[in-house]
Amino acid sequence: MEFEVTNHIVLPILIFLSRVVDVSLGTVRIILVSKSFKIYAAILGFFEVLIWIVAIGQLMGDVTNATTYLAYALGFSVGTFVGMMIEEKMAMGNLLLQVISRNHKQELLNVLRENKVKAYDIEASGVDGKVGIIYIIVTRKNYKHVASTITKHDPKAFFAVEDISIVQDELHNVLESGPKYNFYKLFSRFKKKV
Repeated sequence: MEFEVTNHIVLPILIFLSRVVDVSLGTVRIILVSKSFKIYAAILGFFEVLIWIVAIGQLMGDVTNATTYLAYALGFSVGTFVGMMIEEKMAMGNLLLQVISRNHKQELLNVLRENKVKAYDIEASGVDGKVGIIYIIVTRKNYKHVASTITKHDPKAFFAVEDISIVQDELHNVLESGPKYNFYKLFSRFKKKV
């Protein structure tokens, strides 16, 4: 009976938890690679693969135990979800918003600038005549606030969002408004200790 509990309950739970951690680490590692945090990505990659090897080793120890296979697959699914949640909370990086406004460009610019959002505009012409294009660079943490401000003051505005990796320092310092928690600071504190 003890053997059955270990093989069909304890082992699948351990495999499930290790997959959740390993896939979550993989998600964070990919984000760090895309943001050029090479050393931290490599460190996370080490632990990610170490955990994966342990989990796969346990799985292959008894290839007839279907419960471990289900735990492995479920751990991967839950790990993907958890990784996405972590990525959302980290909200690293900057975004470029390109806003096209037909009638409310100046009002929208004024509101954005009152909220200390760096916004640049140009005149353009579209299918229906003249339009204003507003370019805004925001941190990902501030995106929802800026997007809601845009839709509140110009519900018919069209905007596209692009992920950007490099922002000139002068602008980046201005864009550090909003929540003060900054994932970059966490890494810089860790880097000083290493």
